[in-house]
Amino acid sequence: MSEPAQPAVPTPIAGAPSALVASAPSALVAKVRGEPFTELPQDLYIPPDALEVFFDTFEGPLDLLLYLIRRANLDILDIPMARLTEQYMEYVEVMRTRNLELAAEYLVMAAMLMEIKSRMLLPRQTMPGAEDEDPRAELVRRLLEYEKMKLAGQRLDALPQLGRDFFPVEVWIEQTIAQRLPQVNVVDLQDAWRALLVRAKMMQHHRVTREELSVREHMSLILRRLRSGGFAEFAELFEPGRGVPVLIVNFLAVLELVRENLVEVTQAESFAPIYVKLAHAQSE
Repeated sequence: MSEPAQPAVPTPIAGAPSALVASAPSALVAKVRGEPFTELPQDLYIPPDALEVFFDTFEGPLDLLLYLIRRANLDILDIPMARLTEQYMEYVEVMRTRNLELAAEYLVMAAMLMEIKSRMLLPRQTMPGAEDEDPRAELVRRLLEYEKMKLAGQRLDALPQLGRDFFPVEVWIEQTIAQRLPQVNVVDLQDAWRALLVRAKMMQHHRVTREELSVREHMSLILRRLRSGGFAEFAELFEPGRGVPVLIVNFLAVLELVRENLVEVTQAESFAPIYVKLAHAQSE
């Protein structure tokens, strides 16, 4: 069966992996497991299907129809069905002899083409007021949609693809990458400082010492003060800044002076200030 002239690509011979076929007989024919061969072995068996010639491949019946229309420079909106069906059947017959499973879907399209061709040959009976429907309308619609999707796929395929047009760059760094630490603001520093102060107070040592306080000594101090002024207000005899122990001892000294009749405690009226004076001093 005659086929349109197309560039053929032979496949490698079965049983000879990594074969490098040379053009000249005296040149290197092939390499098998690293050993060169300058001529074919006499006992080499070549199966019938070892050498195949591949013509244009198509992704489906619509792809084949579109190829035939574009090759013949036909108008896709006005397809000559007789010529297109004849060329299509020639391709399908070739594929059917090689691969029955592949040709099954092509046969379905062939039946559709034959139906459209027959409908166009039959006289058309049109009803008054009804539009004459073209039998090729559905086929044209499918071809236009397929061509649109095919062109969109070709545009996507033309974009750079990883692994085909470029490869990812990998850089190995032997040094350990420093870990990025979080930023510290003023509030974090304040919290850390307060925590240190709390720990410092908890770890502080408290040493309790015994302070020697003499009641007699404080009695002498009160008497010397009263001798210089004669009398004094009760609150003036005490120094709160020296602490509670000193106040207690000072108060005991006043009571002891009163008990020994060395001083007197007087008051002009109720809720009036209290005064302390020497017992032998005259009141003003």
